[in-house]
Amino acid sequence: MRTAAALTFSALLAVTLHAGAAPRNLSEELKPADRALAAQQYARAYRLYARAAPRNPLAQFSLGLIEQKGWGRPANPVAACAWYGKAAQGNIPAAQQSFADCLASGTGQAADGQAALAWYRKAAESGIAYALCSAGELSIRGKVVAKDVAHGLALCTQAAQAGLAPAMLRLADYYRDDQDVPQNLAAARAWYQQAAEHRLLVAQYRLGLMLSQGEGGAADPAAALSWLEHAASEGYAPAYLPVAILYGNSAPDPATGALTPEHLAKIYMWTSAAKATATSQADRAEIDKIEQLVDRVMPAQWKPELDRRVAEHLGKFAAP
Repeated sequence: MRTAAALTFSALLAVTLHAGAAPRNLSEELKPADRALAAQQYARAYRLYARAAPRNPLAQFSLGLIEQKGWGRPANPVAACAWYGKAAQGNIPAAQQSFADCLASGTGQAADGQAALAWYRKAAESGIAYALCSAGELSIRGKVVAKDVAHGLALCTQAAQAGLAPAMLRLADYYRDDQDVPQNLAAARAWYQQAAEHRLLVAQYRLGLMLSQGEGGAADPAAALSWLEHAASEGYAPAYLPVAILYGNSAPDPATGALTPEHLAKIYMWTSAAKATATSQADRAEIDKIEQLVDRVMPAQWKPELDRRVAEHLGKFAAP
C-alpha cells in the first residue's frame, strides 16, 4: 500500500484541466474529496469520488489514480485502467495519456497499439505534450505498432522542442545507450545540456559524467564539476562520489603543490555524503580509498565542523 505524500494533488488537477479540457465546475464539487485525499483519508475520498463519478470525469480520473497508486487499498491496475478509459472519454487529458498507457500495455484488455497512439495524440493535442514521447516509444520498440525508430524519435523531439524537460531527458537517454536507437553521444550530450538547464537533477548528473569523460565532445572537467556539484547540492545522491573524485583530481595550489584547503574539505564532505548513501560494493570500495588518502593529509580538527555540515545536508534531503 502506498501513500499520496509524493503527489501534490492540486498540481495534478491543474494538469488535467489544462487548456480548458474540462470545465472548472468539475473540480468544484470534488473539493471535499480532494481534501480527504490530501489528508490521507482514503476510504472517505474514494467514497466521495465514487458518488460523483457517474457525472464527473474528473472524479473518474481520481478513482483511477487511487486504484493505480494503491492509496488505502491494494493497487488494482485493471480497475485503474477502466476508470481512466471513462475519464478519457470525458476529455480529461491526463486520463487520455494514462488510458493510452493501458492500451499499449494490454492492462485489462488486449493490447491495441493503434488505439494507444490515437489516445496519445489526443492527450498531446489537449496539452499533455509528453504523450508524444510515449507515442514515440511505441514506434521505437515496435511491439504493438510497426517499428519506426526515426518516427518515434521525431515525435519525442516535438515534445522536447516545445520546451518539455522530461522529453529532453528521454531523448538524451535514447541517444546515449538505448538498444533500439543508433548511438549519438553528441546528440545525447546536447539534450542533457538542455534538460540540465531546465533544472532536472538527473540530467545535470548525466551531463556532468559525459563532460568529465569527454563523451559526445571534448572533456570539460570544470563544467562537469559545476553540473555535478549542483545536482549533489540539491540532494541527488549519485552525484556525491563523482564530485569528490573531481575535486580530488583538481589542480593543486601552485604555491604549495598540494590541494587547497577548500578542495580538501569538499573531498571529505562529499565522500562522507556518498558513504552515507552508497549501495554498490564498487562505490564503497572507492569511498574507502578516498577516505584513507584524506585522513593522511586533512587536519583532524576540521572533522567536527565538516561532519556537522554533511549531517545538515543529508537531513535536509532525507525521505519523510
